[in-house]
Amino acid sequence: MDETQQYSAAEMERMMKVQDVLLKAMAKKITWWAAEILGVTDRTMRRWRERLERGGYSGLADRRKGKPSAKRIPLATVEKVLGLYQEMYYDLNIRHFHEKLRDEHGIQLSYTWVQKALQGAGLVAKRHKRGPHRRRRPRRPMPGMLPHIDGSKHRWLNDERWYDLIVILDDATSEIYYAQLVEEESTRTVMAGLREVIEKQGLFCALYSDRGSHFFVTVKEGEKVDKHRLTQVGLAMKELGIQMIAAYSPQARGRLERSFGTWQGRLPQELRLAGITTVEGANGFLGERYIEEFNAKFSAPAAEKGTAFRRTGRSDLHWIFSVQTERVVDQDNTVAIRDRTWQIDKTRFRNTLAGSTVTIHEHLDQTVSIRYGPHVVGHYSKRGRETGKCDTPRAPWKRRQHGSQRKTKAGFHRLPHSLGNLAEGARFPLSHRADYGLLF
Repeated sequence: MDETQQYSAAEMERMMKVQDVLLKAMAKKITWWAAEILGVTDRTMRRWRERLERGGYSGLADRRKGKPSAKRIPLATVEKVLGLYQEMYYDLNIRHFHEKLRDEHGIQLSYTWVQKALQGAGLVAKRHKRGPHRRRRPRRPMPGMLPHIDGSKHRWLNDERWYDLIVILDDATSEIYYAQLVEEESTRTVMAGLREVIEKQGLFCALYSDRGSHFFVTVKEGEKVDKHRLTQVGLAMKELGIQMIAAYSPQARGRLERSFGTWQGRLPQELRLAGITTVEGANGFLGERYIEEFNAKFSAPAAEKGTAFRRTGRSDLHWIFSVQTERVVDQDNTVAIRDRTWQIDKTRFRNTLAGSTVTIHEHLDQTVSIRYGPHVVGHYSKRGRETGKCDTPRAPWKRRQHGSQRKTKAGFHRLPHSLGNLAEGARFPLSHRADYGLLF
């Protein structure tokens, strides 16, 4: 027993189990295939039998004890890794830091080793145990079937300033189609992202978002959205034939929420390493370089070939993606929204528009257009100055002479072809006052 007192309790238990199985096999009580009991091969069982016969009980001890591992990392490498994390990469997560070691410094170490080294040195806290198991919603089979859109507020520029990062992500592949920093997620910033995706990728089938006030109208907090009362974004999506789907919990839009976790763990650090401290520089960095790098690392192949995106022949996206407000023209032919007032000049088809209802379009480039039915009766710069870009039609007798309008069976007039795709297929009732109603 004195010889065995140098072994730990766990080692003693292992040796006793091995000896018990060996003795039973030697006594013919069990066959040698009993090596499966110990989880070793038959060859290892024969070697242990020889060691038991030659060296007795101590021959079963693990001979690797006290010897350094052949796979151990040199101390100089350990010190270099810890030093790099403390001095340069102190705000990177473990996966991001592991990639930097491999790509920037040529240090080939396993992720598990880097994780245990940083946690053992107290540089990174250990993660808490995960919550209960949940089944992930399957992806859509093709790109363009269900893009996700949302914003994440964070200190993206590594200072006290908070900005929203608006991201549009594809459900089928997790590919990022759009990512921009803005002061605040709003109707205009969301419209800018959607318009850019439609111009570059095409029209998609449905849009998945939270229940923000710029996406949906919720009469009572916590209840379902009112699909009959459309927001400005809802009107634009309806005009383009895109279905809007509301998510009722963060877990429901977990694919984009997990993506934001990756963004928050990487983008601020990448901006710091690139020396970027402005929103304009950050957005340039995203568009020119980082979105492509992000997609190369985190996008996944679609389940089926092909795409659900379809090209749009609409040339009126700047009208569709605008904030539209109806107003009644005052007696002095002016319309106003809050503290802004616009003067409407005299048109060829009516002496005055006083008392008529017009639609004010506030475009994404901050210009403003005023529309009376199909007619643009005013266009103004972001400072409120009139630019003169109006498409008032010809006089009625000239329209009849050139045949630009034709009467239909239902007693309606089609719009002149010169208006293009702005109101393609739209029909307006005849009226001696030329009151064609609203386009949208």
